[in-house]
Amino acid sequence: MNRLSSTVLAGLLTLATLAPMQVAAPAAAASTSRAIGDTAPAPGPASEVEVLSVGGAGPYRIGARLDRLVAAGLIDWTAPGCPGVTYAGVTGAWAGKIMLGFRDGRLTSVGTATVPPRSPAGASVGMSFAALEDIYGTRGSLIRNDAGDAEAYLVRFGSRVELFTGHPIRPGVGYYEAGPASFVEAGFRRGSPC
Repeated sequence: MNRLSSTVLAGLLTLATLAPMQVAAPAAAASTSRAIGDTAPAPGPASEVEVLSVGGAGPYRIGARLDRLVAAGLIDWTAPGCPGVTYAGVTGAWAGKIMLGFRDGRLTSVGTATVPPRSPAGASVGMSFAALEDIYGTRGSLIRNDAGDAEAYLVRFGSRVELFTGHPIRPGVGYYEAGPASFVEAGFRRGSPC
């Protein structure tokens, strides 16, 4: 089931660039320098869109409120998930590169099926799990979901994690997601964030 979940998330990320589901704010507002209440600067040119970490990516900081990101013109589309969960696509330099997950209106995950972005350690989509082990050493480990039908590479940073899930067709990483373990890791293990 988690392979399907990763496939669905990757599909939504792809669809975000082709056919937005619900326009939340005009893309022209993407020049806003930062999300209200956030401290990170907005991304610059696409070449600067490089790092996705357990803190978020660019102006999309873990814990940010969806309504404030919408008001700042940083959200392009939204799609409902299970109760209390919303997924969103973004505007500006990060458009088509990341997808956001919100629980009860707060940003709880940032994920990608593209390169860039990369993790702060240099890990990315397309790498093998062996390459991740070379990068992270004892900080990371291979895990399986509760159903035992999917494998992922998990790196812990306190209460937050980086999770690299498999690709549905080829070996290696197909999706990289970061955020609180209670959402990202638990969602992978259960097959749903709810």
